Amino acid sequence: MDGRLTTHVLDLSKGLPAQNVKVELWALRDDDRRSLIKTAHTNSDGRVDSPLLQGDEIIPGEYELVFYVGEYFNREIIDVSVVPFLNKVPLRFGIRSKIEHYHIPLLVAPGGYSTYRGS
Repeated sequence: MDGRLTTHVLDLSKGLPAQNVKVELWALRDDDRRSLIKTAHTNSDGRVDSPLLQGDEIIPGEYELVFYVGEYFNREIIDVSVVPFLNKVPLRFGIRSKIEHYHIPLLVAPGGYSTYRGS
């Protein structure tokens, strides 16, 4: 079985999936340098349409997902000069197996967020 990395974003302030949230996936190196692997956007269900990594793309190591939630929350604000409390939410995590499913959901509201390793 091939492993994969997936994500989704839920807007806790509305109790709905967060649509069209930009998500970046970065690989982290030992010297803390980052290299961009992929950019995607969430769909109407708050999910990215296809796995961010799967099969041979998965290399054990440290990664970072960056969720652009400030852009998402600012869509409903008339005064776009308002600086959001949360702008970009970075989540660093490790992958140690090429055959496991790593699912990383982001539960977010304008004032906070949480995450966990899902299934």
